[in-house]
Amino acid sequence: MSDVARAAGVSPMTVSYTYNRPERVSADSRDKVLRTAAELGYAGPDPSARSLRYGATRTLGVVLGEHLTYAFDDPQAVRFLAGVAEVCAERGYGLLIVPTGTGDEDPERVVSAAVDAYIVWTTTDDDPVLAAACSTRRPVVVHGGPEREGTTLVGIDNRGAARAVGAEVFATARRPAVLSFPVDRRRDTFVRPGVDPDTVAYPVTRDRLAGYRDAALDLGVDWSEVPVGVCRTNDAAEARAVMGRLLAAAPDVDAVAAMSDQLALGALRAGGPVRVSGWDDADVAREHGLTSVAQSLREQGAACAAAALGDPVADHRDAWRVVRRASTGG
Repeated sequence: MSDVARAAGVSPMTVSYTYNRPERVSADSRDKVLRTAAELGYAGPDPSARSLRYGATRTLGVVLGEHLTYAFDDPQAVRFLAGVAEVCAERGYGLLIVPTGTGDEDPERVVSAAVDAYIVWTTTDDDPVLAAACSTRRPVVVHGGPEREGTTLVGIDNRGAARAVGAEVFATARRPAVLSFPVDRRRDTFVRPGVDPDTVAYPVTRDRLAGYRDAALDLGVDWSEVPVGVCRTNDAAEARAVMGRLLAAAPDVDAVAAMSDQLALGALRAGGPVRVSGWDDADVAREHGLTSVAQSLREQGAACAAAALGDPVADHRDAWRVVRRASTGG
């Protein structure tokens, strides 16, 4: 604070008020302080300082990148957070969910979270909340990507898994298709043939698309002709609607590789394709006989929490397998 005050030509009290009692500072002074702080790389008062009596907050922060209800509604998020919570409970830590993706105040919400370390749910390469978490100099563990210097990455080999399940679902297809997660933070919904994985901002989506493309090319399928339906959320009802649009554009589609079991369920309900695969091997996959990529998001959540607390990083790249069921003739 003293360095910022000196560089900005204001008193340390003005810097303190800027962050803690902004109503007591003029707009000009506040802008000067924040601009100078950004130039000096100062992210603001460390919330953990409020817990100096204990030396730490004993709280882990999960930066969700979704609406808060996602943590309780989405099967993937529920399993992942259960793994994080398991480690927190074992070690006497609290868990703070930091929802982002709602506006310009997201980075400030992340920086002001009183936590000892961050776990960042898979996001884009350019997400400012990831930069905000890193600016605090607290440990940052990223699930699924992106991989960034100074952070720890936990996740499976999404490209290899997608290639394997793609080979299964596309094996006898004349016109395969893909139901995809969002490609960037705008979360636009669209149907387009041959989406280039290299243009996708979300690493998980990018790697899975690349793996499906690998499988298509292995089978002699022209990727530029493969329709890709992009969904805004991991929701079966939305996937059904996108699948309807996909079938309207390409009624001869006879196989669909979906990036989650929920999206695969939407494809089944839309009718049309003979072969469908999902991802995660959730309860819905077993109930509907879906071929799926099995992975343990609970174990990955636990690994993220343990890494955030300083444990050696567990390698989960090969912690997946393809479970073949009736949806692909298994």
